[in-house]
Amino acid sequence: MEPHTDDSPRLTARQQQILELIQSTIARTGSPPTRAEIAAELGFRSPNAAEEHLQALARKGVIELLGGISRGIRLKSETLQALHTSRIKGIGKQFDLPLGVSSEMLALPLVGRVAAGYPILAQEHIDQVYNVEPYMFSRRPDFLLKVRGMSMRDAGIMDGDLLAVQKTTEAKNGQIVVARLGDDVTVKRYRRTKAGIELAPENPDFDTIHIQSDEIDFALEGVAVGLIRNTMLM
Repeated sequence: MEPHTDDSPRLTARQQQILELIQSTIARTGSPPTRAEIAAELGFRSPNAAEEHLQALARKGVIELLGGISRGIRLKSETLQALHTSRIKGIGKQFDLPLGVSSEMLALPLVGRVAAGYPILAQEHIDQVYNVEPYMFSRRPDFLLKVRGMSMRDAGIMDGDLLAVQKTTEAKNGQIVVARLGDDVTVKRYRRTKAGIELAPENPDFDTIHIQSDEIDFALEGVAVGLIRNTMLM
């Protein structure tokens, strides 16, 4: 018997598996999986099978699919709220979110232009503060950053989106990070190699940034833990 609540649609066991995989991948890397990654993880013969299940989840209103983007999968805020409520009620481990249970709103500063040599959360960098629900994120964020440009398009991160960031100076390979290069703050996928650090875009129109170990104007500011549309905060 499948656990469910009045707030969430009834899912098949396979659909629940895919939903769990999407959640865990976002929590681990900052972006959703590709169809090929879903197929490989769950033993499907082809990405087409994963696509069929994703379409079913989209029809049930659990996720949103962005056309033409390999990682264009979004968990809807209503889905995250239903999962969060299910966890509070102790219903089923498939509704277990990485974020700790809390009914308190988060006060998150929106970081604007960053000046070199100053902490990213310095008061002069804060444009405003938003109060948001904690269930919207895979882990508790420390600040929001407005995305500029389309270099992370294929990870489903668009110009104008608000990236939720957990502040840290360390990251794992494959995570989406916020890094500072002098006066510029960039959102990229992090990789550490023998030659140094690579900040890779998710759009073939943009080049990978290569950081040598002796470059002193580089700083890792945090890792992505969620993404929201600016209109959700109105």
